[in-house]
Amino acid sequence: MTAAPPASAKPAGRKEWIALCILCLPLMVVSMDVSVLFFAAPAIAADLQPTATQQLWIFDVYGFILAGLLLTMGAVGDRIGRRRLLMIGSVGFALSSLFAAYAHTAETLIVARGILGIAGSTLMPSTLALVRTMFQDPAQRTKAMSVWSAVMASGVTVGPIIGGLLLDSFSWGAVFLINIPAMALLLLVAPFLLPESRSSDVRSRIDVIGSILVLAAVLPVTYGVKTLAEDGWATVPAVLLAAGLLAGIVFVRRQLTVPNPLIDIRALMERRTGGSILVNLIATFTLMASALVNTQFLQSVLGYSPFVASLWSVAPSIVVGAAVPLAAKLSLAHGRPRVMAGGFALSAIGFLVLTQVRLESFSPLVVMLVGAGLVAAGIVSVMTLVTDYVVGVAPADRAGAVGGLIETSSELGGAFGIALLGCVLAAVYRHVVSPLLPSDLAPDAARAAGETIAGASAAARQLPAEAASRVMDASREAFMTAMHVTCLVSGVILLLAAAVTVVLLRDKKTAVNAAA
Repeated sequence: MTAAPPASAKPAGRKEWIALCILCLPLMVVSMDVSVLFFAAPAIAADLQPTATQQLWIFDVYGFILAGLLLTMGAVGDRIGRRRLLMIGSVGFALSSLFAAYAHTAETLIVARGILGIAGSTLMPSTLALVRTMFQDPAQRTKAMSVWSAVMASGVTVGPIIGGLLLDSFSWGAVFLINIPAMALLLLVAPFLLPESRSSDVRSRIDVIGSILVLAAVLPVTYGVKTLAEDGWATVPAVLLAAGLLAGIVFVRRQLTVPNPLIDIRALMERRTGGSILVNLIATFTLMASALVNTQFLQSVLGYSPFVASLWSVAPSIVVGAAVPLAAKLSLAHGRPRVMAGGFALSAIGFLVLTQVRLESFSPLVVMLVGAGLVAAGIVSVMTLVTDYVVGVAPADRAGAVGGLIETSSELGGAFGIALLGCVLAAVYRHVVSPLLPSDLAPDAARAAGETIAGASAAARQLPAEAASRVMDASREAFMTAMHVTCLVSGVILLLAAAVTVVLLRDKKTAVNAAA
């Protein structure tokens, strides 16, 4: 028999369920913007001519800033009101989307994406807090949270499809302009449907310095790694890398001493809790990198239109739909840690399959889809199980902080995946393509083709047919080599992650309880 809800729990009515639908708008848009640009890379390359490093920043600066400010903005909403912060963030998101849509240089687009990340970080925690406020009945809250989680997850999948559909008919700026009507609708109805709520303890201070230290650690480290990998040793990126690492050390020390830390470092130091956060970060790290590689392969190598490529990119989700329930059943018999390790191993096999994709072989599309399906099935199964596991093993008084860490690690893992594995892809491509390009190529065309395969496609459109064919043959060969190396690195990381999962999450008592 299900326990009755507390007397103080007021059942939600039609107004609250309609409000939930409205809250899904910003949530969908924020999660979509993580992946909506994947199929816009060739169009952006042709228009803005970004370097390989700039292209990676265009993709992932949004995710880095979003992840770095999620916990801070959650605290801000607690103080000034979640609905108020949601509306402020909606205005900021609409204006920065307009800014991004009409960016005329790669640097401007990077700045616009960064501002989008700031605005997006106000929307996600505000929607979650409002859902918890509106749905006080435990059973209804569980259903509402399931809807919230499903919308957030589906946004990353829907993003490429919507982006591909728009890119077939409009310029790449349209993928940003679509955000504006959603934000306008939210601003119109939020004052009437959404209740205002804030924390009862508004005296607690927001760790602004901690927030600055997060960005001061993540952004310079990422820039340093990317630049050193692409251009070799240089003083400026090395200094920035060291400065970022120092900022990270200062941040950790600060979180151990301030009364209201952004991140519960002590929770991370507990083996199973910290191990679960690490497992979740690795899962999103490799999943987003797989998406980046596969979308470029479909569009720039196989030559599919953005919309057709986007449809093929979501085909592996069919396998995921079958794998996730199976993983849940297996966890009942064997415990979640072992099944999570198995999921990582399955994804590693998927990356091994992707290393066998050959343009001269029979149906490279089929091989790619099989590999991508195995990768997605394994990783999504891990991500599904890890949240339930960590909530089960975390101390009750730290459940909220651990939940925030899971959300932050997902965003940060995805951003690091695009940044670091994308850096491997770019570095190998540049190394391989240079000797393959025609020696008589014009300097501008050679520079573009030598940076990325999207740049090669843009340069080839300006060349005579024979020269264009030679450039594209060289770029495809280089990309395939880069793709194989990136997938091999990803597979090794996942095999190590499988071992780490078994070691860090092992616990006979917990394994039995977590599997229940």
